[in-house]
Amino acid sequence: MKSPEEIQKIQADLRARGIKYCMGVYVDIHGVPKGKVVPLDHLPQMAKGSELYTGYALDGLGQAPNDDEIASVPDLDHIIQLPWQPEVAWMPADNTLYGKPYLLNTRSALKAMLDKAADMGFGMNLGIEAEVFLLRRNEDGTLSVPDPEDKLKKPCYDTRSLMHNFSWVDRMVSSMNELGWDVYSFDHEDANGQFEFDFAYSDALTSCDRFTFLRTMAKEYAREEGLIATFMPKPFADKTGNGAHFNMSLYDPDSGKNLFACDPADDPKGLGLTPLGYQFIAGILKHGKALCAAFAPTVNSYKRLVRQGDMPYFTWAPVFNSFGSNNRTNAIRVPMGGGRCESRNADGAVNPYLAATLALAAGLEGIREGLDPGMPQEDNLYELSEAERAGRNIDFLPRTLAEAIDCFEADPFVTETLGRALRDEFIRYKREEWNAWHLSVSPWETERYSHLF
Repeated sequence: MKSPEEIQKIQADLRARGIKYCMGVYVDIHGVPKGKVVPLDHLPQMAKGSELYTGYALDGLGQAPNDDEIASVPDLDHIIQLPWQPEVAWMPADNTLYGKPYLLNTRSALKAMLDKAADMGFGMNLGIEAEVFLLRRNEDGTLSVPDPEDKLKKPCYDTRSLMHNFSWVDRMVSSMNELGWDVYSFDHEDANGQFEFDFAYSDALTSCDRFTFLRTMAKEYAREEGLIATFMPKPFADKTGNGAHFNMSLYDPDSGKNLFACDPADDPKGLGLTPLGYQFIAGILKHGKALCAAFAPTVNSYKRLVRQGDMPYFTWAPVFNSFGSNNRTNAIRVPMGGGRCESRNADGAVNPYLAATLALAAGLEGIREGLDPGMPQEDNLYELSEAERAGRNIDFLPRTLAEAIDCFEADPFVTETLGRALRDEFIRYKREEWNAWHLSVSPWETERYSHLF
């Protein structure tokens, strides 16, 4: 909690920057931003929790109509001035109830897990790769690629299509760099109409805040061009989906040293990871099926997590609970040079706070128990026979949301990490989502069966 003097100083700085309003923003169970806006003069009250919310009006906050209101307290160390509306300061917020952290708020859950990591002597760094489609919504509600020349069968890294969308891409990159995010690469991704933005990793909390903000910013800039930006995992059956790969490492809070990094020559597995890094990976693999529900949290997510599907070539998406080096057919990849591990089943619909909480908890368990993930898988796992896969003890990740939620519910680790209330809320909403989809009748079904029977 900031002192009144510190809040006054922050208030004066915001006023000097032309800010008139403060938006305290938290996310619901789906990772969708929610909040209220107060004039800058009321920041001191907001910082004390003046803004109250009826939790029953929101998804995943575990309240009934008769429960007391939840307060929202802005994190004044993570303020973002809106590039497109500079009068407004976006402030990631944490929910409280009776003055204590409300752990059904997933940002609060992540902060609690980061505190546990700190007690073990670790901080967590996280980089999230943002993949997004820039599309047009047609009059009939369908989506299409707005650039008529963006139609290559393999459009990955296509510079022509990138330049055709330069105004939107430039606004995105310029805004991120003005905010100090250090964009180091961006490109046209593997699907028509798809782009990727890579910016510097940071501590886990900051990276989750930035990814949440990035989704809002991408949609705003697309709206201004009469288009839509979507992080939906799989908008098109015949194109690659949107990942949000989690690149993770632990660091020493005192020195900042990366505790996963070593010379590959000093690593018996040859990937450039310390034993601590392998233990972390082993923990994630141990709970990989349960974690998949948080990394890939929608019905649509599992149309991305396929080997090929309705595509002319492999999808790049992971379908196996395995790890390897620069081999993108594994769920966990150790990029060239080592020093980090990448979870590839995270997609654009992820609630980053929830997924990071569970990934960190699983990794810390692997460290506490001294787990070993075995030798890395270097083959194209898509092409293994079932006998070969079984011989290597490589399990599939869940193949539907229903299966993922079953795994999530069955693993006691989830309850230990999130508490029963948050665990049960997630399960309830995701089972409702699965049932709603399962009971719907799609155009595919109508077209296929109405004339057949």
